[in-house]
Amino acid sequence: MFAVYKYLFPAMWSACALYWVVMARGNKANVRHESPGSRLLHFVPLALAVVLLWRPVPLPALLTARFLPRAAWVFWIGAVLALAGFLFAIWARAYIGRNWSAAVTVKAGHELVTTGPYAVVRHPIYAGLLLAFVGTALARSDLGGMVAVVLVWGAFRRKIRLEERWMREQFGAAYGDYARRVPALLPGT
Repeated sequence: MFAVYKYLFPAMWSACALYWVVMARGNKANVRHESPGSRLLHFVPLALAVVLLWRPVPLPALLTARFLPRAAWVFWIGAVLALAGFLFAIWARAYIGRNWSAAVTVKAGHELVTTGPYAVVRHPIYAGLLLAFVGTALARSDLGGMVAVVLVWGAFRRKIRLEERWMREQFGAAYGDYARRVPALLPGT
């Protein structure tokens, strides 16, 4: 099972990252963007989460302790969750089109997208990527993976607060109405 993990999860993450790089071309120009310091406040926790999941350095024993048994069913549930998360995030990325940016921005001619995956949650890319992190951590079934998920959730919550504020400033009552109808990150919240 570890051999499958060794190749399956890096392949899924790499394919998703490659898609993002290819799709980043031709985005609308920024008219407002967050500061580099602000961007670091959500990038650093994400980078730490990646370290916890991929172990480029040895981790303390506590973080490698298992919270679920090493079993094929746990691994495959994690793999399915990760794949579902990737597919949802990719759908959202394709759907938002040229309005997308890795940093918090307002684009020239920015549009408020409220259909497709954006009718399910206001931040479907984050929701999908969070699910992919949860699936990856579940497949590992160790405490380091769970810490990674908490770090990702915190980074996304911080970024969402900033984006929400900027979208309310940009779109006013239209965004307020949208926010009342559609949950931010998880359906039903």
